Amino acid sequence: MNISAYLLSELEKEAQTTRRVLERVPPDKLHWKPHEKSMSLGQLAQHVASTPGGIARSAIPDSYAVENFTPDPDPANTEEILQAHQSSMETARSFLAGLTEAKAMEPWSMTAGGAPILTMPRIEWVRIYMLNHWYHHRGQLSVYLRELNVPVPAMYGPSADEN
Repeated sequence: MNISAYLLSELEKEAQTTRRVLERVPPDKLHWKPHEKSMSLGQLAQHVASTPGGIARSAIPDSYAVENFTPDPDPANTEEILQAHQSSMETARSFLAGLTEAKAMEPWSMTAGGAPILTMPRIEWVRIYMLNHWYHHRGQLSVYLRELNVPVPAMYGPSADEN
């Protein structure tokens, strides 16, 4: 299995799990925060929904300027979050389908003011930020759901609410 097929397989499995978590986000609690320093439920859900596509877009060129980053908008409802997830997955799938082994190993940089602040193989950016970062925030979102007494879906095995 080549690198593109491997990453696409992982993305597809995790996208299904992520969608199940996002479907549980209660629309009447989008502004809820567990702490004043935390993102709101809606902001976090939107971030989880859009991370793979955003990272894919940033990984297409050989560098990405942090000045181009724009935070995810606050969603108006759960359907908007699910639509963002669908769009994000389409972008991520397209990027990964075209990722060759050679392109994956090429240096990729994040820049600020035109100067590199971070350089790594493109595949490292994809693994750490598209996937691991995504899973981290999905786990965070599951804790938000638990705090709101929303049943948490099974992810890598049964949850306290599903088996």
